[in-house]
Amino acid sequence: MKKKIVFVPLDDRPCNKLFPQYLFGDVDIAFTVFQELGEKKKPAEYERVKEFLVEECRDAFGLVLSMDMLLYGGLLPSRLHDLDKETLGERAELLHLLRGENPKLLIYGFQTIMRCPTYSSSVEEPDYYGICGHEIYKSGEISHKQMLGLPVEENLEEIHKKILPGALEDYLARRERNVAMDQEVLSYVEDGTLDWLVFPQDDCSPYGYAALDQQKVLGRVRELGLEERVAVYPGADEVGMTLVSRMLNALHGRRPKVYVKYAAESAKELIPLYEGSPLAGTIGKHLDAAGCVETDSPKEASIVLAMSAAGVMEEAAWQPSQRAEYHEGRDLEGFTEFLQEMKRAGKIVTLADNAYANGGDLALVRMLNKKGMLMELDGYAGWNTSSNTLGTAIAEGVAAYYQGKTAAHRNFMAERYLEDAGYCSVVRQRVSKAASDKGMESSFLNEKQGVFSRLAEAELQAFAAESLSSVADKVRILHLSMPWERAFEVDLRAEYVE
Repeated sequence: MKKKIVFVPLDDRPCNKLFPQYLFGDVDIAFTVFQELGEKKKPAEYERVKEFLVEECRDAFGLVLSMDMLLYGGLLPSRLHDLDKETLGERAELLHLLRGENPKLLIYGFQTIMRCPTYSSSVEEPDYYGICGHEIYKSGEISHKQMLGLPVEENLEEIHKKILPGALEDYLARRERNVAMDQEVLSYVEDGTLDWLVFPQDDCSPYGYAALDQQKVLGRVRELGLEERVAVYPGADEVGMTLVSRMLNALHGRRPKVYVKYAAESAKELIPLYEGSPLAGTIGKHLDAAGCVETDSPKEASIVLAMSAAGVMEEAAWQPSQRAEYHEGRDLEGFTEFLQEMKRAGKIVTLADNAYANGGDLALVRMLNKKGMLMELDGYAGWNTSSNTLGTAIAEGVAAYYQGKTAAHRNFMAERYLEDAGYCSVVRQRVSKAASDKGMESSFLNEKQGVFSRLAEAELQAFAAESLSSVADKVRILHLSMPWERAFEVDLRAEYVE
């Protein structure tokens, strides 16, 4: 009989709600997923979350829980709410009830450290962030640097004059409440209610309000001596997959050994876009959170995690990069030959294509296509941030470790090539241009399915014929829509038929 895993996602986007189910649907666990997730800025109803958890956790083996969904009703509502500390504390208390009713329940939680984007946009932030978001970010960056005695060029007082009256006060008050809850939830780890807790840093930078909040959380982790049970690292939308991986490893009592292969050694010191720490350290934290252990020997490894990153990073939409640093010490031919060698040696090989942000490396994907390697690999990911990509590729490796490459696994890989390399790197820009030509913004397409989704599907078919030609006749797009009615992400479902 399959072990029951209760899963409460971060929000209703496919990467959070569906990816874990697609990837782990054939392993020896049965998912029960909370469905009433709200939509975008509309929060889920707390009472519905509570009813679901109380009912489903009584007989479950494990719970993977988004604390943002429990406390605030989702990721975006965590940035918009006006809930007071007392209400938030009462909601967190539900964890004690769940533990009391099922003492053996394995509970893994994740709670985002509120981001602070560098740009002005209200798509995922309060309305005023669309007017003075950049200035709010600069306020935090300058203040942080001044605290550290670092030189700054901008004048903080002049920056504050550009922020709408009351906006910074509202923003900082919400941050203060959120980081207080971040710290309070640590008490649930301390008393054993939570078995493991991740604080992913969503779109973070080395300086600013988010970095300061991270320091507060890390300080409290150290005070309580919880370093071995709490992880803090860049990421967010991949964490559901990461914690299901960890739960699967816990179920089997294993810690798979993973060898990390870099396409460029200089990538170890890279601080990826939208992140605040070097790649080498971040990888170790992702592997540990997934219940894996890094090894220096490919011979000892069960899984090889390959990374395409260079010593610098740009947006995928700008590729191919003209910067020399992208190509120095980055031998893709030798890199892919090593992956083939590892496959011949019987290793599970999963590729985190993090050379660019927000899309896959087209030169690498076309090389894999030419060599007939696309579906020889056991995992591929190349979407959004480096950490989103890393967590997905690691989870693919863990899934393959336990179940091999099932039909569902192959379908997921086909979706990643189509979406990550095809849509994110190529097609998204064409959809955005089509929207602009109609006088529309890419963030407000006003449709889930319609003219833009049909355009995206046609463009993806063309991309597959050209860049995925070795498998194009075996890949069929079953569904494509725009779940948040914008061009940034798609809900893509594909089938790979041998």
